[in-house]
Amino acid sequence: MDIKILKDEKNELEVQFDNQTIAELVRVYLNEDSAVKLGVWKREHYSKPVILKIVTEGKTAKKALHDAIAKAQKDLKRYLDEFKKAK
Repeated sequence: MDIKILKDEKNELEVQFDNQTIAELVRVYLNEDSAVKLGVWKREHYSKPVILKIVTEGKTAKKALHDAIAKAQKDLKRYLDEFKKAK
């Protein structure tokens, strides 16, 4: 998966993804964080990559992105463990 940082400021970050599903997953976890004021993605055209925009207050945008990804990974691992137990 290709990830490209388009804009990197303390409280604002724009990241380009080539996978809409991952962008949506990260967006959901970003918006659970009270320090995130804006966590959205857009796609200009279906053939173009997805751009995720993060605006924060109280923590850096990179930290918010890192926290969201870490929380998603933790939950996904827990779901995998539950599915393995169910087998």
